[in-house]
Amino acid sequence: MPPSPLPSHARRRWPDAILLVASLGCTMTVLETNAVAVALPGIARDLHAGFADVEWVVSAYILSFTSLLLPAGAVADRYGRRRVLLIGIALFALTSLLCALAPGAALLYLARALQGVGAAFLLAPSLSIIGHTYHQGIAKDTAWAFWGTAMGVMMVLSPLIGGLLSALWGWRAVFIAILPFLALLGYGTLRWIPESSDSVVRPLDPPGIVTFSAAIFGIVLFLVEGLALGWSSAPALTGLGLAAVMAAAFVVVERTRPHPMVDLGLLANPRFVGALIAMVGYSVSAQVMASMLPQYLQNGIGLSVLAAGAGMLPFAAAMLLFPGVGRRLGRRLSSPAVLAIGLSVTAAGNAVAGLAAWCQLPWLALAAMVVIGAGGGLLNGETSKAIIGTAPRERAGMASGISATTRFVGILLGFTALSSALSLGIRRSLSAAVPPHDVLPMADAIAAGTYADAHAATFARVIYSHGFASALWTSACAALLASLAVMLLGRTRPAATAAVLPHHPESQTCD
Repeated sequence: MPPSPLPSHARRRWPDAILLVASLGCTMTVLETNAVAVALPGIARDLHAGFADVEWVVSAYILSFTSLLLPAGAVADRYGRRRVLLIGIALFALTSLLCALAPGAALLYLARALQGVGAAFLLAPSLSIIGHTYHQGIAKDTAWAFWGTAMGVMMVLSPLIGGLLSALWGWRAVFIAILPFLALLGYGTLRWIPESSDSVVRPLDPPGIVTFSAAIFGIVLFLVEGLALGWSSAPALTGLGLAAVMAAAFVVVERTRPHPMVDLGLLANPRFVGALIAMVGYSVSAQVMASMLPQYLQNGIGLSVLAAGAGMLPFAAAMLLFPGVGRRLGRRLSSPAVLAIGLSVTAAGNAVAGLAAWCQLPWLALAAMVVIGAGGGLLNGETSKAIIGTAPRERAGMASGISATTRFVGILLGFTALSSALSLGIRRSLSAAVPPHDVLPMADAIAAGTYADAHAATFARVIYSHGFASALWTSACAALLASLAVMLLGRTRPAATAAVLPHHPESQTCD
């Protein structure tokens, strides 16, 4: 279906209304991710949730969001971007209300999984609308610069918003407060967004979507349930087996389908692989911290939920300001060099933050958080640019989808893995201080932030900080290894690998 033309007066008067509405749609997903992270200790206490339940509150949302981001974009381009965006807004609003009304932890993370579906159908058509409307020259550059600024500003504000709402009205207010903004977004979509769809229909890849999603779910199930019930428990082994079988099935499916979701031939380019590794390293070492640091500020340092939200502002501000530094470095250095520098900075920030957590030095921890944010800022934008820039031109759309999916897969697996490192670190510290039979229940309560013994609050904060140091040092190692991999793979000249990439003209419309 061709794009519905706007009236001439609308084109003159409202050229930026489309961009404003679409960008607002994207920022809603950031708000609901980072604001909820600040509220997690309160959720755990109110719902008497264990640490595994807290993990699923985050993981269920990101898992469904990540799994459906690519197909949601294809559905929007096929059936109408405006129509799918309205569906996404309605679904996101309904599931946000379900989250607010959830009486228990299990129903909350089920509602969060459904909210992730709404988030995918909110973000993907919003991005597609921006790309479709502003696709040439200065208008394109200006539009994406505005979008990036809007996302960065929301990243700065969302922890404070989450802390303020939680402090005044409780964690449920974080889900309720978004509803008026979604109503405003729906009105703006109806008022200013024209309907559009692609004239060339992109085939969907249901087998690829199912096998990919199942493989990621299996990994998360293995990590979460293995930590809670034991690595040899039935749920953990089921998750590991599911991940292995589905990953193999995904490779087979993508190699045999004429229109694959992911062209595995792209992996023949070492620089492309290096850029993917950089994206995962960035997600694990910087973006995951937007969810984990608020918990440390409350459970490890002892800040209130409002103070924890305010404490995240320097980290988020550095994430907002340093992409400009990354762009200036990109004019003088190669893309792998910029990525390696950004990853090294985040590794250093995580390592220092781990030392600060272990030694109970809050001022040093807050300073290190700024360093982590600065490294994340250097990587934000450069990672996507590197992934898309190293792919052949006819694969640019697919590379863009791979970039977004890799980012959220990295966040999901990073959050799960670092949460496991946190819990294991807490158990190790406790094992030297309490009887063996008390370690597991006490560790779970301390990790979730529900430890209720007021007389031992300082002890619990010290133990949590020691566990969080383990998570930070794990993150530092991941970033450092990613930096080394990027440098090694970046030495390969692009021309040397371009010839080995298979050319499938029919895949041009698949992204």
